[in-house]
Amino acid sequence: MAYALILFPLIGCLCLVPRRSKSWATSILVFVGLLTSGFSLAQFIRPEQTAYLAGYLKIDTTSRLFLALINPIFLGIAVYVLSRVNATPSLRTGIRRFSSLGLLFLSAANLVLISNHLILSWIALEATTLAAAALIVRTDVPDSRRASWRYVLFSTVGLGLAILGFLCLSKAMGGTASASTEPFLDKLTGIAPLASGIWSKLGMSLVILGLGTKLGLAPMYNWLPEVYDEAPPSVAAMLAAIQFNCALVLLFRIVGAYRPSHAELITNLLVVMGGLSMMVSTFNIIATHNVKRLIAYASINHAGVIAIGLGIGGGATYGVLLYAISNAFIKAILFLAVGKIKANYQTKDTRRLPGLLKDLPYSGAFLMVGTFALLGFPPFGSFFGELLVLSALVGSGHMLVFGVFCMLIIMTFVATGRTIFPMIWGEPKEARNWPKQTFLSAAPKIGFLAALVVLGIYIPPSLNALIKEVAQTLDQQ
Repeated sequence: MAYALILFPLIGCLCLVPRRSKSWATSILVFVGLLTSGFSLAQFIRPEQTAYLAGYLKIDTTSRLFLALINPIFLGIAVYVLSRVNATPSLRTGIRRFSSLGLLFLSAANLVLISNHLILSWIALEATTLAAAALIVRTDVPDSRRASWRYVLFSTVGLGLAILGFLCLSKAMGGTASASTEPFLDKLTGIAPLASGIWSKLGMSLVILGLGTKLGLAPMYNWLPEVYDEAPPSVAAMLAAIQFNCALVLLFRIVGAYRPSHAELITNLLVVMGGLSMMVSTFNIIATHNVKRLIAYASINHAGVIAIGLGIGGGATYGVLLYAISNAFIKAILFLAVGKIKANYQTKDTRRLPGLLKDLPYSGAFLMVGTFALLGFPPFGSFFGELLVLSALVGSGHMLVFGVFCMLIIMTFVATGRTIFPMIWGEPKEARNWPKQTFLSAAPKIGFLAALVVLGIYIPPSLNALIKEVAQTLDQQ
């Protein structure tokens, strides 16, 4: 299954090489999404803790959880793309290129999760960056090219800092054979205590800052709003719901291995970066009237909450995982819903989009429910995840962080509601007669919404047990 999750998207990409494959490009995209989703869910149900390729690939509890998250989300995005192409024949012009790059992105994303080697994980994460950078560019949108270059620049700097951090950690270990020639992730727990001194602290700081750049954490967050805004909605959903979680898993693995020897450093760095990210996102949410940028700034806010929870550790780790999983579905719902709205109204200005529930009821309803989940309303998993992080802040004595956290949540709630709710419940400025939305276009958002409700109301025992196992690997004190 490990091989299949990587190779099937590549085989699908090869099937799209002939020019005549344009007519079935979206079908291949959906078919590969179905296959990888089936394999990932089968692995979730029947776990197989096996190493492959001399230990370079391994499916463990963390990869099982996130493989079962990103592959169904990719399938939903593929179905959305299929529905958009069917509804708008002009989109078929670039669909072969889009599908090929999308499948390369999926293969690299699965490799990040299955990889058991630091350098291989780094290479795979960079491969998702290169594929996504090409997907961002649209010939009819000049600003998308600038956004793509900005994305590549920040991603390269971030991953460069991460690889420099790996080198510093290796230097701190004294260049021993086990440390320098075998940087396997499942061996990090055993060799991490060898790292000590200034090189060790510098290495961990660089790794967290570098991967924090990929997550959109302050201070290296500037790329994210522009990229999410200029990227097609399906690509923005892939970046926010898939690539984000790939980078997060790599950070999880490193934090889980080095927390016992670097607990204070990890806590201080992640809490500071998380708090700054929440502040930046809150003030920008107040100022923006662009609906895609609003979701982008909310993504920075979510990354901040995850960073704070991961830094605190303890009881917050379960909440962090529940929050991260929930927000993957939330961002997929919101970007796909906004894509439909943008396609109809040809604008992203929230002031020109009143009365969506009356004018475009299905997209308006998805935007409404997605916004409630975005703000952490019950009964969605994001509410309980955020609650667990807040509880851990109080339990660990971080009362100042708790107070700032609550204040920023309230400000975000008011600012988001002030912008989004008139779009949903306001009166349309003019009567419109849009074509009825097909079930195919709504199906992905319905599936994501169902997953959100399940995470908030009743988590299946098998999923609950797996989340607890992953939480234990993140909190090895």
